[in-house]
Amino acid sequence: MNPLTLLSATTLAEWIRTGRVTSAQVVEAHIAQVRKVNPVIRAMVETRFESARAEAAAADDAVAAGKTDLPPFHGVPCSIKESFGLTGMRNTGGLYSHRNVVATRDAVTVERLRAAGAIPLGTTNVSELCMWMESDNCVYGRTLNPYRQTRTVGGSSGGEGAIVACGAAPFGLGSDIGGSIRMPAFFNGVFGHKCTGGLVSNEGQFPLAHGAALRYMTTGPIARRAADLMPLLRVLAGSDSTEWPDALSDPLSVPVHRMEVLVVPGNGAVRVSADVRGALDAAAAALRRDGATVRKARFPRLVHSLEIWAARMHAAGGPTFRERMGDGVAVNPLLELLRWGIGRSTHTLPAIGLCLLESITDRVPGAVARFLEEGDRLREDLDRALSPETVILFPSYPTAAPVHGRAMVPPTYWMYTAVFNAMELPVTQVPVGRDRDALPLGVQVVGPRGRDCVPIAAALALERTCGGWSPPAIAL
Repeated sequence: MNPLTLLSATTLAEWIRTGRVTSAQVVEAHIAQVRKVNPVIRAMVETRFESARAEAAAADDAVAAGKTDLPPFHGVPCSIKESFGLTGMRNTGGLYSHRNVVATRDAVTVERLRAAGAIPLGTTNVSELCMWMESDNCVYGRTLNPYRQTRTVGGSSGGEGAIVACGAAPFGLGSDIGGSIRMPAFFNGVFGHKCTGGLVSNEGQFPLAHGAALRYMTTGPIARRAADLMPLLRVLAGSDSTEWPDALSDPLSVPVHRMEVLVVPGNGAVRVSADVRGALDAAAAALRRDGATVRKARFPRLVHSLEIWAARMHAAGGPTFRERMGDGVAVNPLLELLRWGIGRSTHTLPAIGLCLLESITDRVPGAVARFLEEGDRLREDLDRALSPETVILFPSYPTAAPVHGRAMVPPTYWMYTAVFNAMELPVTQVPVGRDRDALPLGVQVVGPRGRDCVPIAAALALERTCGGWSPPAIAL
């Protein structure tokens, strides 16, 4: 690999500003890496290489002219999840009926990244309507895991996770309503951050959540180095962060040696593998060596994680998933399943399955009310436990990246991430080694609401002691 494809975005920006390298050199190194790996993994679905080269030349002209007020990511390349508006690029959200939709303006967070000097190389693959953990759809097809192509990259920001894991982008822009940043970061061995609910604007995405679900849906970074998470989060939050004045504090000011770490080995509904449990134990031991107080904890209401997330999403209102799939007209999931069976559907099987699940949820309003109340109690439990310098270590998924299609049997393992969207808590996904099959492992670090700096501080410490990201063989 070109050494430039191993560095953090903040280091690359510093080197560009000081003239150690040019933006053109950095952009070309990452374009070459995209061309090397993308034919194998199919993560970047559209490219804008010529525009990126022109933007890199302009960035280098600014340095040569002696400008000193350069933005924080001046001249640094990146990737953008396809569901975000990026002017001139398709913005389908993986929905076949939107296959010809082209963005005419940048999403708010894309605009902020570009104002901060970042140069998008292209857009990356998603699941259909960004609502499943396989980045597969009838517009672009399926993205393959760079560590083993028979495994999932996760979703819905799976293209982001895979392209960053290969060193083809220092960071990418993702979104997360049920784990869509954290699962791809976990399955691909990189860092990802789901922010406190309401910290960052979601405007300019397709599809977009509605009502209270706009707080469960969060926009955030996926990066190969932990050092980039907070600088990127500050750029993405912009002026929206007034509700949470401490969220963007310097993680280096958080004393890890005074941190309390609550290790929660599972949710009581689905057991995790020995490898995942080993990663959790390794992360706990590393933080203990740094002086943190570590103890095991239980939150019994986590056993209802799936029902709590589903109830809160249902109560948020707005268009149903069936209506979104039908572009405004609700699809009949049973009829669509028959079409899929004979190869006539333009929808994926997981999306059809979610339609069926939604239909069942609609028929049990009493259960929705019960689990809304249960969710309120769980939120109180978590808020009480998460003092300003406390984190929870929690499994990211019950296993390392499963084989393609395996996630549907059973289709509930993503509850390990989704529950924290419903709780609106900040969570940083941290890579922690590999399993016996050389697949990435990791942990979720859950922090106190409005204190995103705390789980990011833990991520920085864990990167130092547990190794962080290591590229897959196809990237070398």
